Amino acid sequence: MNAIDYRDLPAGNDSFSSLFIDYVTDYPKVGEFYSGNFRSDADWRQMMNGVMERSLDRSALSQILTTQNKNFHCGVRTLANIDLLLNDNTLAVVTGQQVGLFTGPLYTIYKTLTTLKLVDKLARKYPEYHFVPIFWLEGEDHDYEEVNSIRLINQANDVATFSYELPDKTLDRNVGAVGQLEFDESIEGLFSSIEESLLPTEFKPKVLNLFRTAYQKGMTFNKAFVHLMNVLLEDSGLIFLDPHDVEIKKLLVPLFKRELNATPKFCQLVIDQSAELEKQYHAQVKPKPLNLFYFHHGGRFLLEPRSDGYSLKGTRQHLSKEEVHAAIETNPERFSPNVVLRPLCQDWLLPTVAYVAGPAEVAYFAQLKPLYHEIKIPQPIIYPRASLTIIEEKVEKVLNRFDLQPIEFFRDVEIVKQKVAGFVSEINLDEVFGGTHASLEEILEGMQVPFEKIDPTLLGALDNAKKKIAGLIDGLKEKAIAAQKRQHEVSLRQIDKTANHIYPNGNFQERQLNVLHFLNKYGMEFLRWLYSEVSIETFKHQLIKL
Repeated sequence: MNAIDYRDLPAGNDSFSSLFIDYVTDYPKVGEFYSGNFRSDADWRQMMNGVMERSLDRSALSQILTTQNKNFHCGVRTLANIDLLLNDNTLAVVTGQQVGLFTGPLYTIYKTLTTLKLVDKLARKYPEYHFVPIFWLEGEDHDYEEVNSIRLINQANDVATFSYELPDKTLDRNVGAVGQLEFDESIEGLFSSIEESLLPTEFKPKVLNLFRTAYQKGMTFNKAFVHLMNVLLEDSGLIFLDPHDVEIKKLLVPLFKRELNATPKFCQLVIDQSAELEKQYHAQVKPKPLNLFYFHHGGRFLLEPRSDGYSLKGTRQHLSKEEVHAAIETNPERFSPNVVLRPLCQDWLLPTVAYVAGPAEVAYFAQLKPLYHEIKIPQPIIYPRASLTIIEEKVEKVLNRFDLQPIEFFRDVEIVKQKVAGFVSEINLDEVFGGTHASLEEILEGMQVPFEKIDPTLLGALDNAKKKIAGLIDGLKEKAIAAQKRQHEVSLRQIDKTANHIYPNGNFQERQLNVLHFLNKYGMEFLRWLYSEVSIETFKHQLIKL
């Protein structure tokens, strides 16, 4: 395995902010914005002690998670891990992601593998504690366009997008919690398109059957997501938490009430922290005066405070203060946290020692530290997920042929193509034919004096011969140029196809492609292989050869 330092990746790439890069390469520089150094044993132990001192309703949490995960048909190891949560010395390593179609981009899988490997690492290092992996299903988001499509490499080695459209969906419709949306019979049309597009392999029928079983008519985005993850990560012990659950919301009532009653205190705390952060970095999230959404008539709408109550953003709906405060007590399931409040909800409920985060999440956690202090719970250690690009064998052959490195594709594919064009065009045809023309001109010119002495009428024939020979040479040059151009085009097409695998759509593979691409080509053992290959202690962008 090779790895590229994040600092060597293109400047300004949205995937890896300067704050994230400093976090993984120079933690003391940003330590004031976080609760602990993920590399420090002392910080880990301090965090564990802090979480252990918390008073949690572990019994209620365990009952809810047992019910949810039994409904998800999770395995016995998952249920055993939930039972472990009843013990005061059990700590949670948490990650979360939107419930994207077919698990979404590859980074969802990478976050989960990092979480599972971190649990194993912590269990070996701190045997006096139990550690369990928990996946927070971010199925309450209402942005359907963020979860309804995937990208794959088709048989032509092009990047193809496949989407599932709700039959009655309009562009401006607020669909509410996407995790609760059910697939209808049109999902089979999506599978037909994918089946036609995917490369034929020995694994294709089995893999597509698995995906069809998970994503079928009547299944919700949440249930399909968990079903597929359970099969892909069989016997991993991963616990799933669905926050769109009235029993979960009951446990969150004190936090929701605090946000309502103290508005806009949380917002101001984040603004103040962001002001300090922005002296050096760019803030990732903007807090709202009230960081809560409200489910109403099937949609999910941001609550906006008014002098006489609340309004629902994007609607004409007005709610009185009395209505909203009463609903917190009687119908807490109507409320949903936004991006600022969600991590606090997660860590309010769970004995979280660490959160496995993507680069953008690592950055926005820097804005949230004062909120944890305000509600008197420890902010977990933020552990960066593994970041990687998989280099398939056929891709590696192209790289080797033209003496290229993957990082060159991350920077500028057009420069790569110029380099390859130069590599292919080692023979400069202008120089070759320029010398030929000069030599022939010199030879024919040398014949002019003798011809004039022999018979001056031969000079016309000589001149005609010059023109014919020059025409033949020019024709030969055109054929050579056409042949070289064809060679260029083949090579440059190879580079375009290689870029589709390494840096599809001008972005990192992990942010574009779906895991189905690799499962179709390499079978169900792919994830077991990847689990053994990926490092969670490298903290660089890894290049893993397959």
